[in-house]
Amino acid sequence: MELTPVHNKNFEEQNGLITIVFPKFKSKFLQWLIPKSKPPNIRISLDKIGSSVWKYIDGNSKVEEIIKRLQNEFGEELIQAEQRTLKFLTLLYQNSFIYFKELKKE
Repeated sequence: MELTPVHNKNFEEQNGLITIVFPKFKSKFLQWLIPKSKPPNIRISLDKIGSSVWKYIDGNSKVEEIIKRLQNEFGEELIQAEQRTLKFLTLLYQNSFIYFKELKKE
């Protein structure tokens, strides 16, 4: 709860919803092999709650603050805000979409 999440991938915002965008391959050579007719990036669209979590990740707000903001924004609509947010942030972290300032190795 005292960790500070930070974005680790590019993203786009459209109509209030977030789409995380990242290359299919890290290697420039492998990216070069992708046919021109195929998109070079993977795009993951978030729902309104996931988009709000992503927007609240500003590199300064701790997890606890993000959960409070979500509770204020969604109220009763967001059942088990703490558990759901922690699970979502864990998933983002495991897939390298975010990192935590306090855990980042210099």
